[in-house]
Amino acid sequence: MFKMIKQHHPNFQHTKTSFFGFMFLLPTSLFALSLLLLLAFNGFSVFYIYLPGYLKSSPEPIKLLPENLSGEKTVTKLVSSVMYAVKEENPPDVSKTHLVQKPNISMVPRPKQGRSTRQMLRTLGGSGTKTKGVFAGKVKAFFQNSKCKPRFFMTWISSIESLSDRELLAIQSVFKSHPKACLVIVSNSLDSEKGSLVLKPFLDLEFKLIAVNPDFDYIFKNTHAETWFNRLKKGNVDPGEVALGQNLSNLLRLALLYKYGGVYIDTDVLVLKSFSPLRNVISAQSVDPGTKNWSRLNNAVLIFDQNHPLLFKFIQEFALTFDGNRWGHNGPYLVSRVVARVTGRSGFNFTVLPPSAFYPVDWTRIRSLFQGPRNESHSNWLKVKLKQIRRQSYAIHLWNRQSKNVEVQEGSIIHHIVSDCCIFCNSSKFKF
Repeated sequence: MFKMIKQHHPNFQHTKTSFFGFMFLLPTSLFALSLLLLLAFNGFSVFYIYLPGYLKSSPEPIKLLPENLSGEKTVTKLVSSVMYAVKEENPPDVSKTHLVQKPNISMVPRPKQGRSTRQMLRTLGGSGTKTKGVFAGKVKAFFQNSKCKPRFFMTWISSIESLSDRELLAIQSVFKSHPKACLVIVSNSLDSEKGSLVLKPFLDLEFKLIAVNPDFDYIFKNTHAETWFNRLKKGNVDPGEVALGQNLSNLLRLALLYKYGGVYIDTDVLVLKSFSPLRNVISAQSVDPGTKNWSRLNNAVLIFDQNHPLLFKFIQEFALTFDGNRWGHNGPYLVSRVVARVTGRSGFNFTVLPPSAFYPVDWTRIRSLFQGPRNESHSNWLKVKLKQIRRQSYAIHLWNRQSKNVEVQEGSIIHHIVSDCCIFCNSSKFKF
């Protein structure tokens, strides 16, 4: 029969060959198809953009003081709604694009690059056996012997060579407005012979001032910061790309106020008037123009009682959510997140001040305060703005990151403020 089929179908041999060829190539074709599907799936995974859902929380009331702060009159508190959406941004000189949402890797150790965490801590001070008990003893004796109010704290985690007229002017401004205050500067570099020479002019005028090397173990003891810091020392916390000193400063200010109570100010903040009317306050950096609710807080100036529960929450948030790769995450954005959560809950007694209290000019416009009058119209604007700052603001943040290389021009707002704040006016260069 096969011969008959072959005779009646001359193409049978070709069909037979094609059939067996197809059967032979079928597995290869299926394998190639599988590879194509796998490549398509991987391509989708790589270029997939994750869009997080919006935060769903009902607003709660928050105390917000009006803009016309004078520091001399009783101010009526307003009740407003808090804005929960706090957008974290990088500083203006850093631009990064992320296609895929990055996981939180702050608690995962990464390969060591350059100096180790222990080396960095030794540079910052406060990690050796020589500091044990020294910090506690010095600060205790300082407060007991000085018997001063209020207590101010600063941190300086840089070298003594990088200390400029601006930082020295910030110190002057503290004592110009609070001549009976105590100021503790927590710093490794300033707690030295060179540091003593730098601070000697203040001591010669009998201002109560001390620079002391930090003892992180003592300062963080009995808080959530203690466990976090121990893990950091063991290499179990990724310090991240943001300078470790900057993040330690964010934590130090919280722990210092929690342990001692008082006022913390950054070294690029100029104090304009007495803080005596203020207690348990933090200030908004910006306000939503539509709702008039704060949209972001800042931690450059903090005034709190000892063991205040809000400070406890700040420290807890730092330890639990630390991320060393996102600028501001452990600082301004941290205090904004926590205040948004605890507002309206019992047991927390604090006030959010308007931006005019400490941040009368945002970082995007700070350079305008360094400019002298260009014409009559600009001169009039400068006079009005200066009068407003003097009337409403307790301090002014100079936003070092944006203004450190800007020269103070004659007749500018900052030129007038420097004259208001300085103690050693004739020796100051007024060039920051």
